Amino acid sequence: MINLQEKQKEVFQNKINKGFNTTDINQEFCYLYGEVAEAFDAYRKKKEDLNEELADIMIFTMGIAEMLNINLEKAVLNKIDKNNKRVYIKNEKGVLVKEGE
Repeated sequence: MINLQEKQKEVFQNKINKGFNTTDINQEFCYLYGEVAEAFDAYRKKKEDLNEELADIMIFTMGIAEMLNINLEKAVLNKIDKNNKRVYIKNEKGVLVKEGE
């Protein structure tokens, strides 16, 4: 199994080694947004590099997490557990919403 925390640190070290931004969070979120757009474009146009675009999203997310000192592995595991415990119901329009909202 992959050690996401280790890979997160590796991604950040690569940013340092290559001279990429390691301090401007706003800029990183803009780049992440661009990567999501590229992934959607690859999906929509049935391009063969969709897997790489999705990987770019993960890489940028890991870099942001490291910049913010967030243990992304722990955060993802906690969120998966939280989502598994949630109960969803259909509202009057037939859309699934979290119970109690």
